[in-house]
Amino acid sequence: MKKHALALQWEEVTIADALADGVTTLKEAGVDSANLDARLLLARVLGVGREYLTIHSDSALSDIEVQAYETMIHRRATREPMAQILGEREFWSLNFRVTQDTLAPRPDSETLIEAVLDYVPRREAKLMIADFGTGTGCLLLSLLSEFPNAHGLGVDVSNAALDVAEKNAQNLGLSDRAHFYNASWGEGVMGRYDVIISNPPYIPEAEIATLAPEVATFEPMTALSGGADGMDAYRALMPHVKRLLAQNGVAVLEFGKGQHTQVVEIAEASGLRALEFQSDLAGIIRCVVLAHAETQN
Repeated sequence: MKKHALALQWEEVTIADALADGVTTLKEAGVDSANLDARLLLARVLGVGREYLTIHSDSALSDIEVQAYETMIHRRATREPMAQILGEREFWSLNFRVTQDTLAPRPDSETLIEAVLDYVPRREAKLMIADFGTGTGCLLLSLLSEFPNAHGLGVDVSNAALDVAEKNAQNLGLSDRAHFYNASWGEGVMGRYDVIISNPPYIPEAEIATLAPEVATFEPMTALSGGADGMDAYRALMPHVKRLLAQNGVAVLEFGKGQHTQVVEIAEASGLRALEFQSDLAGIIRCVVLAHAETQN
């Protein structure tokens, strides 16, 4: 976007001009969603909805607005994720704060929320919920928004991630029912939980370098790498799931494409059994619902 930055002294930069330059810059950087991202970024700079950009495409931008937009476009051109640039991501129709210390919530993970709702249909239930590897807190807080009498514990090894989760709980008005604890998986966690939910890191370490730069370069490695075969976190977590899950409770765990057999084998070795697999909108088996092996759910 150098042309407009140098031309500010003698010509106006309109919304249409800025968008055109932004789209071109992002496309040259290999961003597939260049058109959408350029519009979202300019809308954020101006504090307006995207429809405003179309209606007022001939409106001139101030120097400060142009500079702010150029800065955002440059960040996106380096393949920094949109969620980190905007500082937020929507999940389950809620807005969650996102930083470089947290994995950005994915739409695929909403499958876990749907699975819990299928198995716990009573919204008034007084539940205890645990979320391991809570990150932004999106899974735990989404469930608390659905179950007004529930309380929950979000566990994460990263204090920086827990700070983000606590702020999200405050912003959503859920801090009185959400508590957070710094630990590696279930270490030091006590009590019994009616619902356990988790999206552990499951990408085999050797595959991380092949991921999109938005993921491989900018998202926290501890939230991505599952070790040599992608299963390290499940091996560490599953005995705690068995220990902490209430007798008639359910655990819902996410995993990657084609990993369901390995995850169930680890679960069964810990005394758990699979009740059901659920698929995401793309038809990929995304999560498993687990219960104690000796119960009949």
